[in-house]
Amino acid sequence: MSEDEGSVRIDSWIWSVRLMKTRSMAATACRGGHVRVNGDRVKAAYGVRTGDEVRLRHAGRERIVVVKRLVKKRVGAPVAAECYIDNSPPPPPREVAVQVPVRDRGAGRPTKRDRREMERLWGRPPAIPGDGPKP
Repeated sequence: MSEDEGSVRIDSWIWSVRLMKTRSMAATACRGGHVRVNGDRVKAAYGVRTGDEVRLRHAGRERIVVVKRLVKKRVGAPVAAECYIDNSPPPPPREVAVQVPVRDRGAGRPTKRDRREMERLWGRPPAIPGDGPKP
């Protein structure tokens, strides 16, 4: 299952160690410039070796991993975790997510007055200049 020498395609390795869900997603990330090996943008066919630092931007965060072991085929999660050293910064807290205001059921569509109040609460400027409250 592992190789002692040589290299493995970067898109295949990213998929094998479960950093991305599919190999085609990994290849697309390489094409888009979201994958760097030792600081350089790489194509999907680039051969990754043991000891290389892989930086991957995916799902709004950056993953920084050091290749510890090469694998060609997808492995289980416990084995995949042994194939790299994760130096990624911690993910942002989930509380940052935007909270959507909830209207009462059956309240219908918001009136112009409701919309203006919601925009004021959200801190947005009026949609139309001069649409704000009168002095």
